[in-house]
Amino acid sequence: MRLFGFSLAYFLVILDTTVLTVALPDLRDSLGGPPAGQQWAVNAYTVAFAAALLAGGAVADRYGAARVFKLGVAAFGGLSLLCAAAPHLGVLIGTRALLGVAAALCTGGSLGLLAELYPSPAARARATGVWAALTGTALAAGPLLGGLLVDLYGWRAVFLVNVPPAVVSLLVMRPVTSPRGVRGIDWRVQVLAGAFLGLLAEALIDASPVAAGSAVAALAALVVTERHSHAPALPGGLLAATWPELLAGVAANFAFSGALFVLTLLFQDVRHLTPMAAGLAFLPLTLPMTVNPLLTGRLVARHGPRPPILGGLALVAAGLGGLALTEAVAPWLVVMGFGLSFVLPALMAGIVGRAPAGTAGTAGGVLNAFRQAGATLGVAVMGVIGRPLLAAAVLTALTCACYGLATARARRVRVS
Repeated sequence: MRLFGFSLAYFLVILDTTVLTVALPDLRDSLGGPPAGQQWAVNAYTVAFAAALLAGGAVADRYGAARVFKLGVAAFGGLSLLCAAAPHLGVLIGTRALLGVAAALCTGGSLGLLAELYPSPAARARATGVWAALTGTALAAGPLLGGLLVDLYGWRAVFLVNVPPAVVSLLVMRPVTSPRGVRGIDWRVQVLAGAFLGLLAEALIDASPVAAGSAVAALAALVVTERHSHAPALPGGLLAATWPELLAGVAANFAFSGALFVLTLLFQDVRHLTPMAAGLAFLPLTLPMTVNPLLTGRLVARHGPRPPILGGLALVAAGLGGLALTEAVAPWLVVMGFGLSFVLPALMAGIVGRAPAGTAGTAGGVLNAFRQAGATLGVAVMGVIGRPLLAAAVLTALTCACYGLATARARRVRVS
């Protein structure tokens, strides 16, 4: 039941990265606003989520994973109600950003709980498979559920649906406690990371040179501050040891979120599908992501994370290429769904498993911060470039090759 409890909350966190996408036409009719504002209705959540994930993991490690998890879930349920009541687009964007911060607390707490409740690497890998199966359902089912709710009740229903599962998760996890940690938090680093990601997304969405220059300045300040920090956001050696996995996480979420955005607009604005029909069109993506992570957990427990990540990236690239070059949609969504269901659980199991004692939340937060940054870039970039699906296919294939070469070299170094 405990695994179900914190998986259910993370289900909501991931659901909200995709569920609003198919509601954009109805949202546009209800609240109006320019296309960039509608993109920010989606991106405000993912930008704030990505920016706060480092802080969420650090807070969970410092104050106790269970305590931070429960705080995040309670805030997530309350803010969902405020999103549903938003009177205009500006209020919705601001509330969605706060919802992203709450989601980061949920995520940091759930990753810390995963490491605490399943200390054995093999047991953790299998638990990660179950956790990923539940949360992978949210990643892919968002368009389907969003389409159904929008057709029946309008866009506000995609937020109201968050409240009952949040209450159930809190009730299930009520008896669980976690010890406090000793690792400090440098809030200057966290603020600069959030500023960098927000400015970068603004520069990409609005093609703003001012935002681009400000993003570069924020990044420079972040690097300098991180080097001299008494409590850096990245634990010592973590980035150097795990950059191939972090790159793979960026590529996977860039491909998925960008493709979802592009295909949703194609289905509704070009093919004139209803929100429900557009959600059903993504159903072939859902099935592999609800079942296959269980197999991925067993593969990671037996062979390590490298084979599922390599195979998964190759399948994602193939699926994107098929979507870009053929008229068929359903078969290539199945291929892409299998690819993501191999990559994402393997990445999480590998990162959390290598984290030093007491830093599982931070390590998982780093991976998720990179992944959500990739998702934000995917929506922003693939919404403005030509042949976006083909470009994403090439990027994913190159990432797969880079990951394979980097991890093969690391394995040779360990053997020698």
